[in-house]
Formats: sequence, C-alpha cells, structure tokens
Amino acid sequence: MLYPQSNRYRQVFDLSGFWDIRFDLDDEGDSAGWASGFTQGQPIAVPASWNDQLDSMRDYTGSAWYQIRFDVPWELGSRKYMLRFGSVNYLADVWLNGAHLGSHEGGHLPFEFDVTQHLHAESNRLVVRVDGALAPDRVPPGNVSMNALDRFGELNYPDGSFDFFPYCGIHRPVLLYAAAAGGLSDLTVVTDINGDTGLVSVQLRRDDAAPVRARLTLRGHGEPLSTEMEIAEQAEVGLEVPQAALWAPGSPNLYDLIVELEDGGQIVDRYTLPIGIRTIHIEGDSLLLNGRPIYLKGFGRHEDFPVIGRGLFPAVIVKDYALMEWIGANSFRTSHYPYSEQMMDLADRLGFLVIDETPAVGLFFAEDGLERRLDLCRQYTRELIARDKNHPSVIAWSLANEPHSRRPAAKAFFRDLYDLAGSLDPTRPVTIVSMVGVEEDAFEFVDFLCLNRYYGWYSEPGRLDVGCEELSDELDMLYERYHKPLVLSEFGADTVAGCHAEPPEMFSEEYQAEMLARYIEVLRSKPFVIGEHVWNMCDFKTGQMVRRVGGYNLKGVFTRDRRPKMAAHCLRQIWRQGAGDGG
Repeated sequence: MLYPQSNRYRQVFDLSGFWDIRFDLDDEGDSAGWASGFTQGQPIAVPASWNDQLDSMRDYTGSAWYQIRFDVPWELGSRKYMLRFGSVNYLADVWLNGAHLGSHEGGHLPFEFDVTQHLHAESNRLVVRVDGALAPDRVPPGNVSMNALDRFGELNYPDGSFDFFPYCGIHRPVLLYAAAAGGLSDLTVVTDINGDTGLVSVQLRRDDAAPVRARLTLRGHGEPLSTEMEIAEQAEVGLEVPQAALWAPGSPNLYDLIVELEDGGQIVDRYTLPIGIRTIHIEGDSLLLNGRPIYLKGFGRHEDFPVIGRGLFPAVIVKDYALMEWIGANSFRTSHYPYSEQMMDLADRLGFLVIDETPAVGLFFAEDGLERRLDLCRQYTRELIARDKNHPSVIAWSLANEPHSRRPAAKAFFRDLYDLAGSLDPTRPVTIVSMVGVEEDAFEFVDFLCLNRYYGWYSEPGRLDVGCEELSDELDMLYERYHKPLVLSEFGADTVAGCHAEPPEMFSEEYQAEMLARYIEVLRSKPFVIGEHVWNMCDFKTGQMVRRVGGYNLKGVFTRDRRPKMAAHCLRQIWRQGAGDGG
C-alpha cells in the first residue's frame, strides 16, 4: 500500500480538522439511519482520541459515529479516487453519501476504499462508525477472565489485558486521494550489497493488465541511474549502484526512487519512494547491519500525549526524536502496536533502527476464540509488512508482546505467524517479546530473543543486588538452551518525578537511575546480548488499577510532557560513551 502523495499526476486532500461526533450509548445509530447523516453531534478533532478530548467520555470504549461534509478540491475526471484511513481503533464502518464502503477491524494499521463511483464534486457526507469495545475475541483482547490469562490477579478499568490506555477514535489522518486509473498500486524494494556496489531490486504492481512503459530513476548520491521496461500487472527489475552510499545510524543515506509510467508517449503516473541501501542479518551471536555488528540502545515507548491521546501530533514526533538523539539512543521498538507512518518516515531520515511490532499484545490461548484471534494476527502481520516493508529503518518484525503463552496451543500459533512473516519478507529477522522466558516455546524457532524483565521491581522489590544476580543467571540459562542473540526489550522502574531518596528506594529518581545502570552493566557482560531497550521512554496513560498512581505508568525516563528525570541523564552518560555499540 503506497502512502498517498501529491504531484502532477496524483493529488491528496487531508480531511483532518473538526468533525462531528455522536456517541451511541443505546446502540441505536444503525436503526435510526445515522449512516446517512445524523444531528445532535458535537465537535471533535480528527486525528485524536475521543477519551482525552471529552472528559465525560474518558473511560468510554463503546460505539460512536463521526461525520464530516466536504467538497472535492479538484475537477472530477476519469481517475481513480480513494479514501484512506491511517488508523481507527478498533472497528470501523464507513459510508460515503449513504453508500456503505466497507469495514475494517484493528487499530493502528491503514485501510482504504475505492470511492470513484460514490464521490460528488460538492456536498459529500462521510460517516464513520467506530466501535472501541474491549472483548476477548479481539486483538488486543479485553474483558478477559483471569483464568484465561494465567497471570497475577489484577483488575483494571477500563478492562484491557494490556498496560496502556485503550484509546478510541480516528487516530491518524483521513485522506482522499486521486491517482491515474491503471497507475502504480504498490512497490516493493529489496536491497543487498556486493563489495561497494548496492543492489536494488524493485517489484512494481498495477491494477491493470494493459501494458505501459515504466521508467525507473534512482537519484541522491552520485550520477542518477535509470532503466526502462514494459509492465502489465507486475514486473521486477534490478539496479546496480556503484560506490553506494549505505544507510545506517549516523549516516542515514537515502536515495529517491522515481517511477514513471508512460502510455502512448505521455507520462500518466509518477511516484517517488525514498529508499536506503542496507542489509540486516543475524549471524551467530551478532546482529549485523551492512555486515558489521550493531548494538541496540533505546526504548520501548508509546504514542501517548495529553489531550490528543494516541492521535497523530507531528510536533511530539519531532520532540521524541530530538530527545532520543540527545540521550544517545539508536533504536526503539514500536511497543505494542505499529506507529504512525510519519514516525517511520523520520526513522528513515534520522537513522534510527526499529523493531516493528504488530498489535498482538496481551494474547491468551484458551480454546474459545483462538482461531479468530489467530486470523486477526495473520491479518495484522500481512498489513504491517505491506505497510512498512520499504523502510530501511525497520530491521525486524515482532509478532507479539508478552503473550500468555504457557498453554500448549501457543507454539503452533506463533509458528504459523513466523512462517507467514518469513514468506512475506525473507529479508528481516522475526521475533516475539516474551515475559515467560526459558519456557517460551516460540524461542525455539524465532531468529533472536526479546525478553522483558523487572527483577528489583515486580519481583525482589527494592533488592537490586538480588535482582541483578537473577537477571544474569536467567540470561545465561536462555543462551545455554537456545544459543541465540538476545535483546532485553523491557526493564525499568516506576518513578515519581521529584521524589528523591538516599539510599535509593523504590519510586525515587535515584532508584530508577541505579537500576538502569546496573542492568546495563549485566547486559554488557554477556557477549550474546545485542541490545538494551529501556521501558519506557516517557510516562504514559493507563487504565485505573492499584499499582498505577493517577492512572499512569511512571517508568518513563522522561515525564509524559517530555521533561527528563535523573535516569535520562544517567542513560545519556552511558550511551554517549559509545561502549558496546558495535562501532
């Protein structure tokens, strides 16, 4: 799925702004005909979550109807017109001018509809029904019994089986775009390196069998390279780039791949895709970027900010990258769902490495609804790889975070997803992020291990000496059993900004800083450890529960409004020294 762009042959109209919303507390919208338009709505900003904008709806995760009226800013012609949603959480049903376009399940990934037959030049009415209900047969699940989760007996409100707030609404831009009928529908770029020559393989797809001429041009470093060929529905071509400028942290070199289609000697479509030439491999105990070992330093994080909730806010993206650069990070994991395409674009431009994760957090393996949850995870895996396959920043796919995978069905479940990911993209390693540890059966076949651990916090509270010993012992046990490289993908401590203690104690800034430093010391002593991702970059909103003061997870080394705690300065000193970064 190509992200919409504007040029002479393609146009984009962003429908972001103020919409109307009406909450469907009594589930009457369908029978009352709201799909054709409704009254008694109130203003709501799109993109943004409804929970933080409207205080009375903070904990509401039911159904709501959105609508907006718009005119098309171009003359309608013989082109194809598409309506694209970047993220709607959780279920979306869409109508344009009373016609039902379709539906989509799952937040965080894009979907689109062909609206060519339903679009008017003026006075279009777009209606979207959003259902954010938490249910056991959804992914991520909610309102799951504690017996099914096989875990500590804690309740939270709203009742998600995950430790972040279940924000609802239209979270990313809604775009109307125009493109040539029979134009490009998809591009897939795979890169390799042979000495100092970059190898770029490009697969092109169209939704038309009538042949046209395709011209590919690569620009950016050195002389432009071009090739031409004929294409019907699909074609593949390779380019050799002498003295290639490789993509890597610190030198995120990008080329512009420009694809033009000609029909009857006239250009009918053009698309420009930034690409980076690089390779990524697991070899022995190392993660190799462009053939050289690389060590991951960074965070898990959340798309979370006051007022907008999980809505796209470009200024926050810029701020977060600035903070990661300041602290010396080179990577992050998209915990626990795919981030915005804008976030991924800047990772390419700024040179950050990304473990890209599906929305499969809090999975459980009771038989009731298991096949449906597997089908949803297959869908998310396909959608994620289709969306992010061309980003040089994406170095691995993560199939899930902290599945409750002690039940026998989990192994076959993840083997299915692992094989699917490998068939869709054989160029990147695949992992899952486990809280089970040595007994995680999926560790037998994933390409590298990701482990979340909180010794000295949830277990052995306040006892960092004991906690670090247990961490060291478990890491050795994992390597002895699986002989695979490992990223410690979460570790940290809740910390109240401004709380101090000497000697350090839990919830103080001193305790958080000491815990992170001592964990990193353990990790750097293990040659099979290839990365350290602190949990979390910033404090974030959660549901209400006993251990979440004020409804927040306070493990951020920055506050929710991006102010540094003592641990941020501690990490900056460690990470800026460059030790263990593989060069």
